[in-house]
Amino acid sequence: MLPVLLVAVDNTVLAFAVPAISESLRPGGTELLWIVDVYPLVLAGLLVPMGSLGDRVGRRRLLLVGASGFAVVSAVAAFAPSAPLLITARAALGFFGAMLMPATLSLIRNIFVDPVQRRTAIAIWAAGFSGGAALGPIVGGFLLEHYWWGSVFLLAVPVLVPLLLLGPVVVPESRDPHPGPVDPVSIALSLGTMVPLVYGIKRLAEHGWGPGGLVPILLALLVGYGFVRRQLRRPVPLLDVRLFTNPVFSGSVAANLLSVFSLVGFIFFVSQHLQLVSGRSPMEAGFFLVPGLVVTVVAGLAVVRVVRHVRPALVVAGGLLLNAVGYGVVLASGTAGSDVGLLVAFVVLGAGVGAAETISNDLILSSVPAAKAGAASAVSETAYELGSVLGTAVLGSILTAVYRTNVAVPDGLPAGDARAAGETLGGATEVAGGLPDGLARTLLDSAQHAFDSGVVITSAIGVVLMVVAALIALRALRTAR
Repeated sequence: MLPVLLVAVDNTVLAFAVPAISESLRPGGTELLWIVDVYPLVLAGLLVPMGSLGDRVGRRRLLLVGASGFAVVSAVAAFAPSAPLLITARAALGFFGAMLMPATLSLIRNIFVDPVQRRTAIAIWAAGFSGGAALGPIVGGFLLEHYWWGSVFLLAVPVLVPLLLLGPVVVPESRDPHPGPVDPVSIALSLGTMVPLVYGIKRLAEHGWGPGGLVPILLALLVGYGFVRRQLRRPVPLLDVRLFTNPVFSGSVAANLLSVFSLVGFIFFVSQHLQLVSGRSPMEAGFFLVPGLVVTVVAGLAVVRVVRHVRPALVVAGGLLLNAVGYGVVLASGTAGSDVGLLVAFVVLGAGVGAAETISNDLILSSVPAAKAGAASAVSETAYELGSVLGTAVLGSILTAVYRTNVAVPDGLPAGDARAAGETLGGATEVAGGLPDGLARTLLDSAQHAFDSGVVITSAIGVVLMVVAALIALRALRTAR
């Protein structure tokens, strides 16, 4: 639970520290982008190799090595004196973070052999993500109000020290009894697939359609083809890609990815609405999300009993349909409007994510031999990372495009201010702070209306995507019992 909680917090807390980092280290625009992006790029690229490595050298050993490295590098990052050193530290955090996540899930697969116990453990494991997502804004907001930006990195130390002390005592070791040799070429091909893929998606989200995003994605597809061909030829592959011919495995991976997609995409716009439209502080916005995240945990635990009597296909599809209902609540209101409406929508969506995530992760693990749990866990984690990136990239880019189309920037503003106000709601809010009251109100009204119009359109897309995902789950998981 501890490393899962930490990685989830780390995914959300840095966004709140970016303004303070910008003020303290004075990074350039490119450097600031890499401070944010280098961690998920390295993490996504190494999840599959690290999952396979855990099967070979021991999952507990890899977990403890990753925890040690993550704690040490977090302390270094907290006191980084320059942007390049912070970028290097963030890359190292991605390296050690990739050791943590597959190891936790594969250990669960091998510790809990009873199906009901395993599902319960996975539900608790998934609760770590929800708890971390809730704690990130709350704890991060508190630290940044009282301490310097580096304090958000020091969170890792008190979380991981108990793991390092107790892990060797209470966590049993497990590994593949017949591991194959380490394959450096496959590791390089895995990196060459995932890193440009995630980078390209992020570029498309930030800068729109263009060669800066499309070329890395095309490169990723080409290298990915080479990775698959190599895995099919090797007697003991880094990742057995034939697993994807099992509809239960591939359908569960798709459900996992799309559930996270819906959750992250929703949080992307609700967090902005709460802070920039409703005027709440980051801590207040974090507390506002807690009920939905609590429901995510409760639903994940409750569904363990439900799936003993109801087919997994129906449970996962039902969860995805609840995601659709959550987006539908926002869509039905005609605007992002009332905070209470958003709260209700997020609670409904949280119930769907909790149900779909728990059962899809369980099906991913139970559909492969226990000895290969590390590789299967890495696929699950990769789906989680891609779902996070795509949720922000796809829904975020659509929301931004609608905003840019509908916002009306008052005449007479300096070119830089007009450009900032026309790009994002955050830019408009910042520009309005330096304008006379009447002009500021006009700009904010237009910007907030344009933003809410984008929320309605992205919610409609979210409804359609989740309904399609539910139909896919019904068909792909129909043989699962």
